[in-house]
Amino acid sequence: MNDSTDPEAQKPRRELVDAGFPRKLLGGYAHFRKNRLSRERERYEELASLGQKPDVMIIACCDSRSAPETIFGSAPGEMFVVRNVANIMPPYEQNGDYHGTSAALEFAVQVLRVKHIVVMGHGRCGGIAAFRQQMTGEAMEPLSPGDFIGKWISLLEPVAQNLKCTGAESAEKLQGMMEEESIRQSIEHLKTFPCVSTLLEREQIGLHGAWFDISSGELWTMDENSGEFEKPFG
Repeated sequence: MNDSTDPEAQKPRRELVDAGFPRKLLGGYAHFRKNRLSRERERYEELASLGQKPDVMIIACCDSRSAPETIFGSAPGEMFVVRNVANIMPPYEQNGDYHGTSAALEFAVQVLRVKHIVVMGHGRCGGIAAFRQQMTGEAMEPLSPGDFIGKWISLLEPVAQNLKCTGAESAEKLQGMMEEESIRQSIEHLKTFPCVSTLLEREQIGLHGAWFDISSGELWTMDENSGEFEKPFG
């Protein structure tokens, strides 16, 4: 008999899975090969021969509902995308740790020479929700002994300090405020990288913020002067 007080016993039981490669992915590839690849074969061959030269780097969340390539209708080779939990750009640091997002930034700026960097957040972000629950005392136990998500989203602590809250905000309102402020913070962190700050001074790179509403499909972009978000198409 399951112990009703045991959190593990209350979790939904995982189903058995086939050991082979996911059939849905193979079906998707078959569709890609028959349609898009046949139409864009020359483009793929050119990209393979000449390499990639994207103008834009996107720092986005790994949430499966907010894929930048889909949202912006990107063709192969047009965007350099790095995705992580809550679309966080860490500040510049030199230590012995591993810095995946920082490495992607370094490659995009210094090798690919992108002209624009966009930090794109989205509504109902699970990473932001985890930090919000932590901040308001609703936090659950760590998902693992290493608490990788907990350590990662601790980068958002300054976000909470910068928010102008009355204390009467609903969870949904607070979530949205944090999603927007985290984008602003990531843009400020980008400026701490020497390779980015130098290009900013020379006006050779642009930093931008965007927020995607999953429920409505609307995209909001950040005004570079006010830091406020607005819909570009009214």
